[in-house]
Amino acid sequence: MVSTYSVEVQNSGRQYLPAPGDAAATRSPNQFLLPLTAQVNGQDHLEVGGCDVTELVQQFGSPLYVVDEETLRTTCRQYRDAFKQYYPGESQVLYASKAWSCLAICAIAASEGLGIDVVSGGELYTALQARVSPDKLYFHGNNKSVAELEFAVESGCNIVVDNWLELQTLAGMPAKETPIRILLRLTPGIECHTHEYIRTGHLDSKFGFDPNQLDEVFTFVSQQPTLNCAGLHAHIGSQIFELQPHQDLAGVMVQWLTKAAGYGLSIQELNIGGGLGIRYTESDDPPSIDAWVKVISEAIAAACQAQNIALPKLLSEPGRSLVGPTCITAYTIGSQKTVPDIRTYVTVDGGMSDNPRPITYQSVYRAVVANKMSAAMSETVAIAGKHCESGDILIKEASLPQTEPGDTLVVMGTGAYNYSMASNYNRLPRPAAVLVRAGEANLILQRETYQDLIRQDRLPERLSGLTA
Repeated sequence: MVSTYSVEVQNSGRQYLPAPGDAAATRSPNQFLLPLTAQVNGQDHLEVGGCDVTELVQQFGSPLYVVDEETLRTTCRQYRDAFKQYYPGESQVLYASKAWSCLAICAIAASEGLGIDVVSGGELYTALQARVSPDKLYFHGNNKSVAELEFAVESGCNIVVDNWLELQTLAGMPAKETPIRILLRLTPGIECHTHEYIRTGHLDSKFGFDPNQLDEVFTFVSQQPTLNCAGLHAHIGSQIFELQPHQDLAGVMVQWLTKAAGYGLSIQELNIGGGLGIRYTESDDPPSIDAWVKVISEAIAAACQAQNIALPKLLSEPGRSLVGPTCITAYTIGSQKTVPDIRTYVTVDGGMSDNPRPITYQSVYRAVVANKMSAAMSETVAIAGKHCESGDILIKEASLPQTEPGDTLVVMGTGAYNYSMASNYNRLPRPAAVLVRAGEANLILQRETYQDLIRQDRLPERLSGLTA
């Protein structure tokens, strides 16, 4: 058994994982390219969770999402335990399930004591089916339908109100035995260095009440006996490596809390969102989970002390940093094309339908050939998907050993926003996903079939006889 600790990315001199003996406790999964259990076996194959990735492809087919349970549980525990260590008051970590919503992921997060952040009726339904307690469910979204709001109220979950229409709709609902528990989402006006599509805290955002509306919003809410305004929420974006914006957010939110008290609102919770980035490439250097939690906890505590107010319950919503590093995607290499003096295209049996982030956000990933882990990097190629789109390129410049059809290509860090944003473009069935642990692989998402693709299709009777 050869440890991945010794496997280097040869054109960068950087290692995938720390050398044996490193203080692993001071680092977190979001700082690694591969899951924590990754290693190389005697066949020179990549293993995750004690399972040979090439054998997983033979058994379950490809493309295949491979989720490492140990990495997922470790991430949940690091968030949970860091808040207990650094925040003097009560805290609750919520998994932002838009990163990947399915029964197994939600159930594991809940089993580690986490709540779930949902952004649609479908995500709420999934979390409930995973038996997550409704009081640990927080329903976000900037355009919840009336049906979704009614579903949320009936389920007994917490509703994060994003705008006036939602607020007025909830206030107009028939009175229940207990008031509807809500949080107000506010826009803090804090910029951070990340892709413009995933910045949500700046003023020019579709999310949340404008801070200039605070007086009007607090006045309205204070007059609604059917609403229990239990908290305030803000989120500044995603894939963030900076800590200062989160310190700034803490100060702003405590000011809002103080202001709300002037309207008779007893705010019990502050939800500071998520946003911690992960390592997609060797050059990425995100803060650890521990460092992120420490900064936020100390900033909230200091701001409350300065205002001489009691500590609120502190909520956070990690998504990408919680599930992103837990997963790899395994593909089978197919055709190749060399354009002289320009580039070589190496094609895999998936692409933008199972990972739309490169074509959508220009996201950059790293890859290895799972059945040639110690082979020298001998070429730089473009990893192309199989879709009928010129832009279907998963990695523009991938350093790989010599490849051939049938090799297993693994793209790292694919747990966040890959399956959740997957599509059936070109009528490709969505891939299967397996959960691996201690040499055992369990199917958590079944591969779609061609029959699944037409399951919702309806052919009008007048057309049924028109085909030969």
